[in-house]
Amino acid sequence: MTTTTPRQYQNTPVDTKIVLSALWTTMLFVFAYVDIFGFFRADVVEGALDGTVGSTSLEVGQGFLVATLVYILLPSLMVALSLLLAPRVNRSANLVVSVLYATSIALLCVGEEWAYYLLGSLVEVCLLVTIARVAWTWPLVA
Repeated sequence: MTTTTPRQYQNTPVDTKIVLSALWTTMLFVFAYVDIFGFFRADVVEGALDGTVGSTSLEVGQGFLVATLVYILLPSLMVALSLLLAPRVNRSANLVVSVLYATSIALLCVGEEWAYYLLGSLVEVCLLVTIARVAWTWPLVA
């Protein structure tokens, strides 16, 4: 009678830079889909057709679109910067940007009633907290 041992897979370590870049990429996908799903909402579509943001009186114009682009540029750039920056600067940038964005996303949920938006925002904040944790616990060279 022969016995076989179960095959075990090796758990290979992943470089911190790759982990951070992957987390930023995932956060941006969730961020984008929450916004895309918003266009299934009548108030968002009606607001867009009227040149306003959702059911608010915030006008969609050059200033709003530039501000929105600037808001999304930083986390978009963090995908690449997480791979390219030196560890000390990288750690600091990931800590600062992730905490700022987690805070801003949480604040944007105030007064929101749509479950998809709240769930998506919760996932975004969890990913951003994970980014901060990974950056905070970045291993030191022995």
